This record gives sequence, C-alpha cells and structure tokens, in this order.
Amino acid sequence: MQNSAISPKFLTKVLEQFLADNPQAVAIEDGALLFEFATAKYSVSGEGKCILHLWSEERNAVRRVLNAEVKGRTLRLSVMRFGQAQPRTLEICADPDRRKGAAKHAARTQYQRLLERVLLREYPGFKIEHLSGSPDLEHSFSPVYTRAVLRAGQSAFAALGVNAEETRSSVDAVLTFGILWMDYQRQQLAGRAHVEGLKLFLPPGRAAIVRQRAAHLHPEAAKWQLYELDERSELCAPLDLADIGNIVTRLTHAVDAEGARQRFAASIARIHALAPAAEITVESASEIVFRLFGLEFARACLTPVSGSFRNAESIVFGIGSAEYVLDESTEALFGELVQGILEQRQPDGSPTNLFFRLAPERWLETLVTREVRVIDERLDGRFVYSQVPAFAASDRAMLDVLTCTLDGQLAILELKANEDIHLPLQGLDYWARVRWHQQNGEFARNGYFAGRELSSAPPLLFLVAPALRVHPASDVLLRYLSPRIEWTLVQVDERWRNGVRVVNKKHPQKTGTADSRR
Repeated sequence: MQNSAISPKFLTKVLEQFLADNPQAVAIEDGALLFEFATAKYSVSGEGKCILHLWSEERNAVRRVLNAEVKGRTLRLSVMRFGQAQPRTLEICADPDRRKGAAKHAARTQYQRLLERVLLREYPGFKIEHLSGSPDLEHSFSPVYTRAVLRAGQSAFAALGVNAEETRSSVDAVLTFGILWMDYQRQQLAGRAHVEGLKLFLPPGRAAIVRQRAAHLHPEAAKWQLYELDERSELCAPLDLADIGNIVTRLTHAVDAEGARQRFAASIARIHALAPAAEITVESASEIVFRLFGLEFARACLTPVSGSFRNAESIVFGIGSAEYVLDESTEALFGELVQGILEQRQPDGSPTNLFFRLAPERWLETLVTREVRVIDERLDGRFVYSQVPAFAASDRAMLDVLTCTLDGQLAILELKANEDIHLPLQGLDYWARVRWHQQNGEFARNGYFAGRELSSAPPLLFLVAPALRVHPASDVLLRYLSPRIEWTLVQVDERWRNGVRVVNKKHPQKTGTADSRR
C-alpha cells in the first residue's frame, strides 16, 4: 500500500542503507529470483518519485517504490511497474539462501537420515555413537552440518556432512567446523577412545576448495578423509588429498600503475579536487578505483564510443552495488556522497554511521599497506600488493596483502577487522594459492617484485586482527595446520583506526602434534 507520509527521499535512504549493509542480498518478485546483488547493479532516485533501477548482464528492471518495510533480514517493498495499475511486492532478502526455515529444516533432517544410512553401510565395524544437526552455539556448531561420531572399541572417527542444497560458502566452510568437531570429540572421549581423524562428506563437484585446504593440514595430527556423497544414489567416493591437481586460481599480470595514472589524469584531478585524500588503486590498464580509508566510492574507466574506434573516459560512483554516472545532473549527489564519507569515515566517527561501518577490512588494509613493517620488521615496504590487482580466482574473495621480506621470502597478510571463525583456514587457502604460483614461477613471469630476487622458501603467513576480535576457536584451528606453514597470529590494538599497533603475536609450537593425547 502507498503511504503518502513516506517521502521519496526517505525511501531512497532506506534502500541505499539496506543494500549497502547487505551486499550479498537477492531481489525476489512474484516468488522468483530477480537479481543477485553480488553481481547486479542498481541506482535509486528520490527526486519527486522513488525510482529503483536494477540491472545485470541478464536483465534490466525499473520499479517505482511506494512503501518500504523491514521485517527481520528482509526489506519488503511495495512497487509499481510502469504500465500497470496495481502495486506488487518486491522483497530484498539479506540472506542469499532464500529457503524458508521449514524447508531448510526438512532438507537437513532428510540429509541426516541419509548420512546415517551411508555410515552404517560403509563402516560395518563401527557403531554411530552420536548423530546430530542441532545447533550448539557454545562450541560453534552450526545446524548447516550433520555431525556424527563413529566408534569401534578404542578407535573413533569424527564425521561431518553437508547437503547439496546449502550455499557455496557453507560447503567451503565445512573443514573449519569439521576440525572443531573432531577436536571437541577428542576432549569428550579422552581416556575412553582415541579419535583418529575426521571424515568429511561433501556434495559431488563442490569439494575443490575443501580438498585444497585439507591437503595442507598437519598429516600426523589426524587422518583427514574426504568423500563426495551423491544424495540420489547414496554412493560416496573417496578423494585423494595427495592429488589436488591445479589450484583454482589465476594470477593477472602486474599493471603499469604509472601509465594508468597518466591515462586517467583528468579523472584523478576531478576526484582529488573534491577529495584530496582519496586513495587510487589501479585495477587494470582501463580502470582505476578511488577509495577513502578503504571505502570505494568511485571508479574511472575507458569505454568504447559508439560508431568509432575511440574510448571515452567516464566516472561512475556509489557505495556497494549502487552505480551512478558522474555528469552535470549527478554532481550534487556525488558531492553529498564524498562529504558524508569525509565527515564520518574518521577514527572518531560514529560507529552507527553507514560510512564508518562499511568495509572495515579495507580500512585496516589501507593503514597496514602504508607501513607494512608495523606488522613485522622483516617485511619490505617497497613491494606491497593489495588484493585488487593481484588475484582473480573466479568470483571468490581475493588475497588481502602480498609482500616479501627484506631477504626475498614471500609473505601473505590476511586481515580481519571483526571476529571471524574462518580466519585460519582462509589464510591457509591463500597460502596454498601463493605457494602454487611461486612454485610455477608465475610472479616473475607476470611482472611482480621487479628487480627483487625471491627466495624459494615457502611463504610466511600473517593473520592480522584486533586483539579482542580474534575468534576463540582460532587457537584450535591453527594447531592443525601443516608444520610447513610458518604462521603468525598478529593481534593489533582495538583502536587501530588511530594507527595500527601490534600488542601480541602468536607462533606455532615447535614440538609435538596437534593431538597431544596420541
């Protein structure tokens, strides 16, 4: 229903804030998926009428927004399509998994029964001592996964499975929760049985990331076993961790940053006139990005001019999936955006303000890359690559910071500004990618570390986070990484926005294995 008390400008602010806070949201209309904001773009105008324009490679849609209501993690809009007389509902859901609670529960319950049948069939000498999919927040166990314990006398295995209807991120994260489940059972069964290792069951064709990570775990700490489980046939096939093949990653060629800056001199001058502190990142020879304290607010790119062989230089701006072309009609809007960021994206800004809250990792990354030696004195500040130009691994998250030590040993910095249980294994993922590129000679071949002779030693891994934002499970997960990985957990002061200061460092223990009870 239309509510005349709600102004178009207010509706615009509600839309922009919800979409900026939820970059993985999806738009659903008439029960069908319309857009995924991870890949789609939008613009919204609040002058006279609130007009929402959505577009992607597949489709284009324009809706007039009459009303907005936030219900839980869903923004419910009353919208009008042009040429139609009656409003309809457009839902923007923050959770990309659009299944209702009952549907999720039914799928997980069905999978739990299936996994029970498979375990009983595949391991006839063992009995299932525990089988559950109930959440246990105290021990970080999610209802996404079915957990089990197989036991035969003094021998036991932890098992964990995930069904094919779960999101890709849930499947990729299965190893984190599997390790925690196994470690928990080792504590619970201490003195009664020895938990030899972990059995993970994944949907067919979706195990690549988990397989890559598992190949770099401590081989003596546990027996790591991965299986692809086909839910239709109920057949499972083991995966060989010794044969991970080519890692799914692509190293792009280092960009001529100085050449790109000269090419976009006019755009840089225009942006710096309004925001002299804007940081410039060269993404490619034909595109540069502007950020303020790590928050991207504009891009300059070269686009073909219709009917000619020329390219035109243009600037688009906006936060997240929002995108507006900078021209005379949008100059005022652009000025308001820049001014809002400059006022609030400061160490003493309001934590409730959108511009202060967004992209905290990028903010931390900006400060770290300015003086990388604050993290470790061995690092060489002359060679620092942030994630934008260095990696393009499908559409997955990219490496935060790649650098090297003063004696040429590669170093990876994975940064988190907020508590994240996946920090250790995400760092492991990036370490594996860098190691693969290193062993294949791709850094020199693609123009990185020019003039610097790199060591053949495995990369160093630095996991950086505010001291009070390191997840309690990190210590457990780090104990199970391969001893070949020289990691350092770097805890920085909570007030890092005022300047990054290291308050504590943790390193791997040099003696024993992760399972001290063996």
